[in-house]
Amino acid sequence: MSDESRPHRTAAVIPAAGRGVRLGPGAPKALRGIGGTPMLIHAVRAMARSRAVSLVVVVAPPDGAAEVRNLLDEHALPERTEILVVPGGDTRQESVRAGLDALPDGVTTVLIHDAARPLVPVDTVDAVAQAVRDGAPAVVPAMPLADTVKEVEPGKPGEAEPVVATPERARLRAVQTPQGFDLVTLKRAHDELAGDTAGGEGATDDAGMVERLGVTVVVVPGHEEAFKVTRPLDLVLAEAVLARRRATDAY
Repeated sequence: MSDESRPHRTAAVIPAAGRGVRLGPGAPKALRGIGGTPMLIHAVRAMARSRAVSLVVVVAPPDGAAEVRNLLDEHALPERTEILVVPGGDTRQESVRAGLDALPDGVTTVLIHDAARPLVPVDTVDAVAQAVRDGAPAVVPAMPLADTVKEVEPGKPGEAEPVVATPERARLRAVQTPQGFDLVTLKRAHDELAGDTAGGEGATDDAGMVERLGVTVVVVPGHEEAFKVTRPLDLVLAEAVLARRRATDAY
């Protein structure tokens, strides 16, 4: 069967094995609550609401798969979407790879989504999945930057840092998730860059790994509500967004 005629099946992988130290002490970041519901549940629902996604793989902390499974079972999730929980690794790359290895035969497109982006709209998820199905091997949603960006010579914390360049803002984008990939392409990136400090363990996103293969990554419009919850102030913003959605019956 040719690539053009074979059926497409899209799965989402949510690495949720990190602790999120920048949010301070307490539960792992993915289990922090927004509107009384853990971020991880919001993220799973965001993926499962997309009609393009038939399977969501949640990658749990290595010793926490049973706890995460129980958490998912306690919350209402779309019944038409299969939810699978697998243990992750010590690094993000290892956890993503564990999620990829758990995908069944027949999956052709995979979305990698941060649990810390719990409020990404379904339209953004759909747009990424469709762009991969239309032939792009790697797709990222992204937003134009509002601020001027300076490249600096890094110094010690608290010290003044000299500016070395001012990139042209119109050419820059802030990348979000889910990032979408042809599954074969993403697996090849993980295979070839495993243990590569620059392109593997040191990569901050999977699109960066694919770029190192020489594969073109394309950008589709992101959304302002797909921000990453990293610091306490982000939690406040997420609560406000969620309250607005509930007030307008949009959630």
